[in-house]
Amino acid sequence: MRAVSPTLATALRATLAAALGLSVTACQTGETPDDDPGCANGLDADGDGVCDRLAADWSTAASIPDGTDRRNIFDLDPDQLDEVAARGRQHALLYPIDVSGMLLPYAPIKRFFDEPSDDPQTAVLQGLAAQTVGLDALDDLFVRVGLPRYNGDDAEGIYDIPAPDVPHDGYMGATVLDTQWGEALTFSCAACHAGRLLGRSVMGLTNRRPGANAFFDLGKTVLPMVSDEAFAQFMGATPDEVAMVHRSRENLARIGVLAPQTLGLDTSLAQVAMSLARRGTDPYAERDVDAEAIPRPTPLRTEVADSKPMPWWTLRYKTRWLADGSIVQGNPIFTNFLWNEIGRGTDLHELEDWLVDNRWIADELTVAVFATDAPRWTDFFEPATIDLDAARRGQALFGDHCAACHGTYDKAWDAADAASLDDVARLATTTVHYAAATPVVDVDTDPGRYQGIPHFGDQLNALAISAWMETVVEGQVGYVPPPLDGIWARYPYLHNGSVPTLCDLLTPSEERPTLFWQGPSEDAATDFDADCVGYPIGDAVPEAWKVPEAAYDTQREGMSNVGHDAMLRDAGGSPVLSAQDRADLVTFLKTL
Repeated sequence: MRAVSPTLATALRATLAAALGLSVTACQTGETPDDDPGCANGLDADGDGVCDRLAADWSTAASIPDGTDRRNIFDLDPDQLDEVAARGRQHALLYPIDVSGMLLPYAPIKRFFDEPSDDPQTAVLQGLAAQTVGLDALDDLFVRVGLPRYNGDDAEGIYDIPAPDVPHDGYMGATVLDTQWGEALTFSCAACHAGRLLGRSVMGLTNRRPGANAFFDLGKTVLPMVSDEAFAQFMGATPDEVAMVHRSRENLARIGVLAPQTLGLDTSLAQVAMSLARRGTDPYAERDVDAEAIPRPTPLRTEVADSKPMPWWTLRYKTRWLADGSIVQGNPIFTNFLWNEIGRGTDLHELEDWLVDNRWIADELTVAVFATDAPRWTDFFEPATIDLDAARRGQALFGDHCAACHGTYDKAWDAADAASLDDVARLATTTVHYAAATPVVDVDTDPGRYQGIPHFGDQLNALAISAWMETVVEGQVGYVPPPLDGIWARYPYLHNGSVPTLCDLLTPSEERPTLFWQGPSEDAATDFDADCVGYPIGDAVPEAWKVPEAAYDTQREGMSNVGHDAMLRDAGGSPVLSAQDRADLVTFLKTL
């Protein structure tokens, strides 16, 4: 978001609203209607004077009636939903928080990495930086962060993701943000919550190759090496850009960085806990130079609580958030902003002021996230690849063994008019029946992730900004058994991505692969096991994948592939599913 005056911001929003045929109400202009004291700066798409967010229940008492969902979280009119979601996706692609603590000046950074210098001293620094951080060009950073590229102009449906006007070469999540110090480089939600699927980028899909730590590693490595004076001299930075670097260097002292165990996982819990340990214990976790020099102990420096990013399209069925359901109250978009910014060293007074002044951005992003739709098998494969008889058998097995936790799914092939439907429509899910209140179940999967929350949850609850957000964190035992909408696209499986295929997930844990390789998802013929749904394993693994950072070793801490065995064995310990049963179940799961 551009750093502009409130008056100009109001005018810009009014211009945008007029172009879209929307009304600008008191909610959007920052005036608070007398009948709605909580509406300041929020979204009011229908112009009725009431903020749209009031339609959502974020409380611990929230429930979802059977057979419904919260795709339209604010109960907008259909046309408004599409328009607001489109704007919200832009916030997901271009990070909007211009007071974020970790910002790097875009223009001098790009010149430094992309343009060989004639100045001998600068050329030496360029070579040293290339050796130290391994970047020969700025695009190398985007690749290391794992950012997907935008789809082409011919993309349709959920794959039509309009690229914002950015000066880089089309990496989703790479943000060049206008701030009071000039253009800044940072990364948005899409860095973790957009991914590649068989040659297409999908909004809301888990990024299987996230590398957000590379950004913080760059900051931790480069910024301390270069003084303000050197940054100005050798990188041609303006005084404002130098001020931005100075600010980010100071904020680095409040950031705890920890590399994930392997590709595909992130360390968000550890980064939040370690960053809080470098701040004060007051309600705004203010700067504490003693804690920066000697951070308070936190078990998450050593205990592994890694997990993979979660997909967006399942949120519509949930009433609590994160893989373990530990966010029991509050809008998850606020939680995401708060955790991101603690991990970026941001001043929480500034963050709270920004959120108060920009409620409409959080509202629009909320609409977009909840309205995200899952990719369908038939978007990539012919419907004839689904054996309908096998899918029906799998449907019955699912009802017997899986539905109690994961819900049930009405299929169009059971409808009275099924014979009149085309092959694609016949495979569709017509209704999802999931728990009214999101459950948490312990099925003996790796406990590291849910055991991490209690190490810092109380600190988060004690923050004044958490009280303003009405966010509450409660440690849980186990994980949310998620709705399985789009499950075929969500490999590798379990919260820690420790199971490469659905076939393996339906096999007792001692028979699952203990080592597999994680590669790109570009070519369905080489990068995907269509029969078992997931990564190719064994002899089918492309040789190019076999590099250390792509290896998933389930013997390492936090990466165990155990779990679900109670559902997969009978009382005598024998498997309850035959090879044919597993194949039929997988066929059914492809259609969700």
